Amino acid sequence: MSDDSVNDAAPAAIPAIDDLRDEEGHLNPEWVGRRREEIAAEDAEALARAVEPLHAADVGDLLESLSRDERAALVRLLGDRFDFSALTEVDDTVRGEILDEMPNEDIARGVSDLSSDDAVFILEDMDAPDREEVLEQLPAFERLSLRRSLDFPEKSAGRLMQADFIAIPPFWTVGQTIDYLRAEEELPSEFYQIYVVDPGYNLLGTLPLDRFIRSRRQVRIEKIMNTNVIEIDANEDQENAARTFERYDLVEVGVVDENRRLVGVLTIDDMVDVIHEEATEDFQRLVGVGNEEISNSVWQTLRGRLTWLFVNLLTAILASSVIDVFDGTIAKMVALAVLMPIVASMGGNAATQTMTITVRALATYDLDGPRLRRLVSREIAVAVANGIAFAIIMGIVAAIWFQNWGLGAVMGFALVVNLFAAGLAGVLIPLGLNRLKIDPAIASTAFVTTVTDVVGFFSFLWFAGLWFHLFG
Repeated sequence: MSDDSVNDAAPAAIPAIDDLRDEEGHLNPEWVGRRREEIAAEDAEALARAVEPLHAADVGDLLESLSRDERAALVRLLGDRFDFSALTEVDDTVRGEILDEMPNEDIARGVSDLSSDDAVFILEDMDAPDREEVLEQLPAFERLSLRRSLDFPEKSAGRLMQADFIAIPPFWTVGQTIDYLRAEEELPSEFYQIYVVDPGYNLLGTLPLDRFIRSRRQVRIEKIMNTNVIEIDANEDQENAARTFERYDLVEVGVVDENRRLVGVLTIDDMVDVIHEEATEDFQRLVGVGNEEISNSVWQTLRGRLTWLFVNLLTAILASSVIDVFDGTIAKMVALAVLMPIVASMGGNAATQTMTITVRALATYDLDGPRLRRLVSREIAVAVANGIAFAIIMGIVAAIWFQNWGLGAVMGFALVVNLFAAGLAGVLIPLGLNRLKIDPAIASTAFVTTVTDVVGFFSFLWFAGLWFHLFG
């Protein structure tokens, strides 16, 4: 009982093209240059001979190496020979530019040759009217299947799943199943296990291929199927789905709807993409650049960065206002102005280390009760140890540098206080933001930097003022 029709042709082997890539794995500029010449000359046959045998990932890299006009010309020249799966290998910006240049009729023809998950990946970013026009040109069963996937939330398992899977009843024998697989023409091009369902498509069990092919023909499926089934809800966030794959070392898993009906499958290749995407997103948010891509325009990049740079400007003004409070203390000794940035910088770097570990642990759901207490206590201990170590080092350096042992003591005390504050802020701020349902990867940096700057400047200048008061 195959749930959907797919192109069951065997995947093409990756061609051995000696000059395609250089030693570092990048596309060879000379090879790309020849493709540019063929595009300029509108030599469709030469271009097809060079591009058609390539893997979709290689075609994607070529598209990203070309200008917008060259991409449009390449797609036009290749026509039906253009591999639409290459559009799943490029940045969102590049894919959008290519689709904008293509008639919806051509998009419909190209999407119809893709697996359901790749088709959804391309369709979901299109404007609703264009998407509906494309869907209307597809066969009814394929159109309904894609609409069902598109109805699931963005970045959910339902959006990523393939609607192509093999489902059989539990009372079949191994022999019946083999005969079915040999006779059925509309099967997934690749699959790793068989799903056992009841007449309502409720998932009863799974049958790994290794166990299946080792069993005798007369054995009933229900005798050898795995009833300890791991399944993923179609509405589950893709990041949670990826963690399930990681936790249980899965290659493929069934996706069920709210009624526990089997509606699709997730495979490891999709999860690798999700893990890469989520890790990149967390890293970019941590430094305040959002979902930025290399192909973005200057305006897109500027718009994504301005917000958090403005927040950082406000926090920097707050830190500077602390310095203004102690302007009289600074006027008594220029050395204070020289040493202040060291205190703030050491605190900022220490807090960033702790914050990165905490944000990553939150993203991977590694902070249960015992591990949370262990992380907090460890980071406080590390902060105190670092504070004492660098207080000794910089206290001696400052004393020798300015021939003033009192100034060295002020430097040492300030570093202990600021590094301790950095350790606390690096843990507690991400945890607090997470508790408030605010993504700690987005907002932690600005708040943590503010704490270390304010505490660093305040502690250093306060200790300096106290020292002047006591010892003149």
